[in-house]
Amino acid sequence: MLASARALIGTPDFLLMDEPSEGLAPLLVREFGHIIEQLKAEGLSMLLVEQNLPFALQLADYVYVMSKGRMVYEAPPHVLAQNEEVKARYLGI
Repeated sequence: MLASARALIGTPDFLLMDEPSEGLAPLLVREFGHIIEQLKAEGLSMLLVEQNLPFALQLADYVYVMSKGRMVYEAPPHVLAQNEEVKARYLGI
């Protein structure tokens, strides 16, 4: 959380986040999601690397799935949410 706050203080043009929900309590994950949605609405560009699929699908405009360093799937979030084959094969769901 502290690293995220530090990044936002500098009013960035682009924000790169690596697993921002990792280790946070569910309440904090929801609150952080609201903050990200607000920043997105204000026009801030972001790249989010996240293993928490529901969190990522809620926030993303577009998703990429990587396996062993290669991109294996890409789609809008609502398409990935419905693709049981990709979720089972690559995401363990």
